[in-house]
Amino acid sequence: SDVFKIVEGASYSLQTFPDPVLDAYLDSLIFKFSMAQEDDGYLYTNRTILGDSGHEWIGTERWQNTHLYSHELYNMGHLFEAAAAHYTATGKRNLLDVAIRAADRIDEDFGWDARVTYPGHQEIEIGLVKMYNVTGEKRYLDLAKFFLDARRDGPEYCQAHLPVTEQREAVGHAVRATYMYSGMADVAAILKDTAYVRAITDIWEDIAYTKMYVTGGIGASGGNEGFGEPYHLPNATAYCETCASIGYIFFNYRLFLMHGQAKYYDVLERILYNAMLSGVSLSGDRFFYPNVLESDGRHQRSEWFGCACCPSNICRFIPSVPGYVYASDDQGIFVNLYMSNEGSVPLGRDTVKLVQTGDYPWDGRISIKVFPEREKSFVLRLRIPGWAQNTAVD
Repeated sequence: SDVFKIVEGASYSLQTFPDPVLDAYLDSLIFKFSMAQEDDGYLYTNRTILGDSGHEWIGTERWQNTHLYSHELYNMGHLFEAAAAHYTATGKRNLLDVAIRAADRIDEDFGWDARVTYPGHQEIEIGLVKMYNVTGEKRYLDLAKFFLDARRDGPEYCQAHLPVTEQREAVGHAVRATYMYSGMADVAAILKDTAYVRAITDIWEDIAYTKMYVTGGIGASGGNEGFGEPYHLPNATAYCETCASIGYIFFNYRLFLMHGQAKYYDVLERILYNAMLSGVSLSGDRFFYPNVLESDGRHQRSEWFGCACCPSNICRFIPSVPGYVYASDDQGIFVNLYMSNEGSVPLGRDTVKLVQTGDYPWDGRISIKVFPEREKSFVLRLRIPGWAQNTAVD
């Protein structure tokens, strides 16, 4: 999954900084992915290489422990996200074709008339929706919803204790949770599923009002790498996993797109500049896995981790930040983040160029110049940060 995340991040980077050398290197990695894929589309190299003697977590046959600790489906979610990003950035189908073969394999093996189970680590739901967005193949969207609706009679740790539409509180592993809530938002936005919307909106309030640190970090407990009781937010033992901060950004971004309310970006900005950013050094080569708020000096960033999810997640997230600055709808444009940039925002059949300059967040003075393709009337919505109104979270 870490290699897939790096490919995703590199694809975002190519959109901002075209680089033929990096583009060619990605093609060499993608060739290896295609060679590692089995003839029927299955792609999980631990099992392919080692067979029944692979890691004990994955079991002795395909999909045996996917509802527990096997990351077969989790890894495919990151493959799908990487494939969508690479296709969007380059127009090439080499990775997308690998992802389509893998998605078709999973679609044949899982479903209400096939194997009924859920991923122990959510992520494939997000990836399947992105596959639907780039291919138009509704089976992928339906499969994402299946994996969500199949969650029941399982552990709270991976949010399978209740049907997702009945969940109202954030519990269990924080990364798993935020990936699931993001997947629910993706599905709900397309299918107009009001039950999903009610659930994730209530869950957001539970997190933002009772389970979020002042930095925007989430996950107070190291034991479950996740949520504790409401208002139990110790500083010295805070877990606040870097991946959880990124997942929480995903969740807030999707709720903003759904509701159009600035409060979601107030939280997103708080995470972006604090909880997520603390996970990487200024030099870009040292990382925190958990991010405590109070230290006696014994906490130091590391070059790498045995479980390398956080460095690779930072690698894919930071190049994607340009996509979080603006949004648009039929009426106009939203300016959500303030940073010096030039951006082209689609507005109906036209494109509007925006040039933003300033020294935010050190200085609140921002200049925005607007260059529409042709003269037209539209609304330009500027987010007034909650902190500027003495309100941390509305």
